[in-house]
Amino acid sequence: MTTLYARFADHLNHALDALVASGDLPEGLNRAPITVEPPRDSAHGDLATNAAMVLAKPAKTNPRALAEKLVEKLSAIDEVASAELAGPGFINLRLVDDSWRGELENIHAQGDGYGRSTMGDGVTVNIEYVSANPTGPMHMGHCRGAVVGDALASLLEFAGHKVIREYYVNDAGGQVDVLARSAHLRYREALGESIAIPEGLYPGEYLKPVGEKLAAEYGDKYVGADESEWLGLFRKQAVAAMMEMIRADLALLGIHHDVFASEAELQAAGKPEAAEKWLREHDLVYDGMLEAPKGETPEDWEPVELPLFRSTKFGDDQDRPIKKSNGAWTYFGADLAYHFQKSETADQLIDIWGADHAGTVKRIVAAVAALTGGKTRFDVKLVQMVRLLRGGEPVKMSKRSGNFVTLADVVNEVGKDVVRFTMLTRKADAQMDFDFAKVVEASKDNPVFYVNYAHARIASLKRRATDAGILCDSVDLSRLDAQELALVKRAAQFPRLVEGAALAREPHRIAFYLYDLAADFHALWNVGNDQPGRRFVVAEDAPLTCARLYLADAIGQIIRNGFAIMGVEAVEEMH
Repeated sequence: MTTLYARFADHLNHALDALVASGDLPEGLNRAPITVEPPRDSAHGDLATNAAMVLAKPAKTNPRALAEKLVEKLSAIDEVASAELAGPGFINLRLVDDSWRGELENIHAQGDGYGRSTMGDGVTVNIEYVSANPTGPMHMGHCRGAVVGDALASLLEFAGHKVIREYYVNDAGGQVDVLARSAHLRYREALGESIAIPEGLYPGEYLKPVGEKLAAEYGDKYVGADESEWLGLFRKQAVAAMMEMIRADLALLGIHHDVFASEAELQAAGKPEAAEKWLREHDLVYDGMLEAPKGETPEDWEPVELPLFRSTKFGDDQDRPIKKSNGAWTYFGADLAYHFQKSETADQLIDIWGADHAGTVKRIVAAVAALTGGKTRFDVKLVQMVRLLRGGEPVKMSKRSGNFVTLADVVNEVGKDVVRFTMLTRKADAQMDFDFAKVVEASKDNPVFYVNYAHARIASLKRRATDAGILCDSVDLSRLDAQELALVKRAAQFPRLVEGAALAREPHRIAFYLYDLAADFHALWNVGNDQPGRRFVVAEDAPLTCARLYLADAIGQIIRNGFAIMGVEAVEEMH
């Protein structure tokens, strides 16, 4: 069952086919840039298309002349009340009211499938998100990337993609050695020693249970032992404990990954060497001198020959080393191999990164382009940090974490759904303030409340109708007037919005749309405050009430469908 916008895209294609058959258009023109969408000004009509503007130049014809021929074809469609030429070649369509009533029935018929798309066509997308270093609990910086990544994964699934949710465990770098040393201190503490945590180690109390477990398992065996005897063991056990904590933190947000990929295992399996071999075979890695640092050159700097990736060939400003002078892999070299591994099981890749990694985007995009021959779509979405406030004042840090507010603390205070929705109320690359007071405020300025309030109001209508003795065995949608059908027009945009958001990799568009849909619903509801005959439940007119309840139920369905993508549960009542 197609939705209204998809159906009119088909109508437009049939009209274009007819112009090709009549010789008014050449065959084989690219129709991909053609859109069927709401006009910017609703006074201009219900739908608008740029078809004549897109096709005129490749067809070597005048846009208005082509538009006139299209208007003639589109005017003959039963659902079209009028088709008008506007400006240099745009076409505005007005539909008969029954088209919108039919879409309302479509929403009911498709239920929780309304808005689902086959656009993804089973394409496999690997989304790597969170990937926080396994050195402590999740904080609110991690939280935003986690929600954005998870909502994007659900959005792409809703749009027909097969999605792999992946977490990259950075367990091979120097930071996990620091973790192991910090755990060793807590191990000694658990055995009764008084400790002082030096600068550079992790001070958080979350490592106390790790130290206690190590003490219970090994006694005092490693208290005075040389670091080489215990570092690897403590590193492995501390990372495992941190990952268990991270999984529990993410579960509080309803987030579960399909794959946890280990950097240490990647390197042990020789993946970086394999990637380097492949790149050398394709003349994309060579041995060369690294350029001197820009600005004032350090006195101890010496030119060293290193294996360099030809990232300038793909738009980077300089070629990048994949190994250090001591033979260890650079972070970029290991990351390059990791993306090579991901590309073997997915058609498209998406990374959700903190904005502090913006400087490395160009080089990793270049690497993926090289490794996949440019065939794998790869997007890096940058997520800005979150500033925590309480009534406008910065929130104090958490003692347990050592130097930050934990995700668990925030979720436990305001709830999973509030956190998830709020994280999607701004574009990912925009700065965000999370104010504990505002995110639970019952006002129009709080999108979390405002959309949920719309759903709760809709749920209340069934109770009100029952109290009025109204049962809806049948529905006469002809009772819905232009004001009510305007709400259907907003609702009907949901499927095309899903596809647009999936294509752009922007799950926040769902939150924005739901806010606008809720605003339209509340506006229609509020008309009834002054005009009793405009209320959704009119006790003395059961057929009208049933038609309006049918409309309200459809809006509630779309809110639930949007919430499902966002990982939020719709409420039936608000207290």
